[in-house]
Amino acid sequence: MSDALRDLLTRHIDAGTMPGAVGTIGESYEPIAVGLAAPGGPPLQTDAIFRIQSMTKAITSVATLRLVQDGVIALDDPVATWLPELAEPRVLTHADAPLENWRPAQHPITVRHLLTNQSGYGMMTSDSPLRQAMVDAGVDAGAEPVDLGAKDWLDALSALPLAFEPGEGWRYHHSFGILGILLGRVTDRSTEQVLDDTVFRPSGMRDTGFTVPVDRAHRLPAAFRHRAEGIEQSESAGTGFYVEPAPFDVSHAELVSTLADYHAFLRALVDGRLIDAELRAGMTGDQVKPSAKGPDSFFPGFWENTGWGYGVSVVTDGPHRGRFGWSGGLGTDFFVDPDGTICIIMTQVEMSDRILALFGDLQGLSGGQPYYES
Repeated sequence: MSDALRDLLTRHIDAGTMPGAVGTIGESYEPIAVGLAAPGGPPLQTDAIFRIQSMTKAITSVATLRLVQDGVIALDDPVATWLPELAEPRVLTHADAPLENWRPAQHPITVRHLLTNQSGYGMMTSDSPLRQAMVDAGVDAGAEPVDLGAKDWLDALSALPLAFEPGEGWRYHHSFGILGILLGRVTDRSTEQVLDDTVFRPSGMRDTGFTVPVDRAHRLPAAFRHRAEGIEQSESAGTGFYVEPAPFDVSHAELVSTLADYHAFLRALVDGRLIDAELRAGMTGDQVKPSAKGPDSFFPGFWENTGWGYGVSVVTDGPHRGRFGWSGGLGTDFFVDPDGTICIIMTQVEMSDRILALFGDLQGLSGGQPYYES
């Protein structure tokens, strides 16, 4: 399958989807690098350090489940025990209601709600008052790095009402920013220290963190986006938000990593070296009840043969039932099959129809269903 992966990446590079990409597919780690780090630039290397964005969610989930396994927290613990900002959540009468149309939440937000994107906070798919309020408060999700430090971000988010009663709906993304902050609050340590103890060191991940050390910054490629006139640079190579030191507390932000590190993480997860079999089954099984899978909760068709576990999407039907994985907004993606096959690709091009088409083709390498439809 490595040859098929190389051919796929080469085809998309030739078509202008991205300047270059790295990837691996199979049970063992066999890295592939194709194309350039930037248009007209040097060849992309397999040890490049990538902004993995939402692929962070799987790592944060495993760190949380390690704390559950160790008895530090429980899945159904109210998070307000450590996050008093969330002690009195308010719920809109419906997701698109005016902000003043709210009632007190009937249930607390729990750890499980964060892991499953069911806290009531998340991306709004309609042009609603809540969506505009999130933009105005600086907590709207996007491809750009976060603008606010963790405490300011949580204060701004918690001042807004929930889109639904905790556990009764599904909205993407923001629950995991809250979860990142929770990891530090629960342990009275930095979130990165918790990630290091629970995931990075046990997996053998040497280049993963919230920032790139200065002496490795040359390995951070530029990021790009597609525009009508062609591809343009959105973040510079070797500098910017992700090069140390962080500009503020980034506990709610997303990680940088490498192909080798992320493969090591997934292999340790599959091999049972990070969490026990029961927690792993919960993570990679559908945790969202049908009534919470609203057609407006994400993009059209998302829930077809698809569920959500703890930080990952799962295939619920078809020839690859049991496959789990997820993507990052700057063109990174992974999946793991029940037979132990691991597939990862990393580019640095912002999500677009072309990147979605790449992800769809990637899923089809072994006959699977895409997570996304372009």
